[in-house]
Amino acid sequence: MADDSGSSPIIIKKIKKGGGGHHGGAWKVAYADFVTAMMALFIVLWILGQSPQVKDAVSGYFKDPIGFSSKKGKDLLDGKKGGLIDLGKSAEQQQQMSEEAVKQKEKAELEQMGQQVMRDLAESPDFSDLMNQIKVEFVDEGLRIEIMESVDDVFFEVGTSQLKPKAVQILKKIGERLSLLPNKVILEGHTDSRPYGYGNQLGYTNYELSADRANSARRAMVGGGLTENHFDQIRGYADKRLKDPKDPYNVVNRRISIIVKYAGKHG
Repeated sequence: MADDSGSSPIIIKKIKKGGGGHHGGAWKVAYADFVTAMMALFIVLWILGQSPQVKDAVSGYFKDPIGFSSKKGKDLLDGKKGGLIDLGKSAEQQQQMSEEAVKQKEKAELEQMGQQVMRDLAESPDFSDLMNQIKVEFVDEGLRIEIMESVDDVFFEVGTSQLKPKAVQILKKIGERLSLLPNKVILEGHTDSRPYGYGNQLGYTNYELSADRANSARRAMVGGGLTENHFDQIRGYADKRLKDPKDPYNVVNRRISIIVKYAGKHG
């Protein structure tokens, strides 16, 4: 209606727009559908790359999840042959690769330590002439340092487990170096094939002699700083692991083996 002055009133209408467009929520639904489709695509691609047994197990699971008829679905859940156990091989292989990497790292550290032992001995004028009688190599259990007798230099008094002074000093030097490592140590004593005939000890054989010589080496290494807790085993092999099988009486068969074990599970 017009007012007293005859002019019409001004009416302002405010129109509320809907929830669509940039500020709406419809795009979220579309995006969720897109992500779901992508996830399904990646699952399909992953399945296509698996072995026939895994594909069969996955198919059996979706057809019969409980496994009443084919048992394939249940086997997939239980991880039996043909099911997820095949997928577990990948994780197992990765674990083996990781353990192998740790072993290689430790092997490098042990090799460095072995080289340092050889340098320590070579730098000493007392031991430089004996370097050809000391051998460092890797075996399944770890690093082995082998001290062999020669025609010119023997480390034990004949027929006894008594170490000669030079042998004591060598073993002390090695014990000093090994004391810096946490690794366990195995000591092995070896003899040649000559039957034990020194003295009149009834029942005393090369087995006892080789074990006693290994224990003499242990005591010398303890004198160099290696603790008793470092030792894992003391072994006496007599002549059962000859260095020179073709010549059982060869002097190189009389030796002490020091094995520094791997510290990890692989050791």
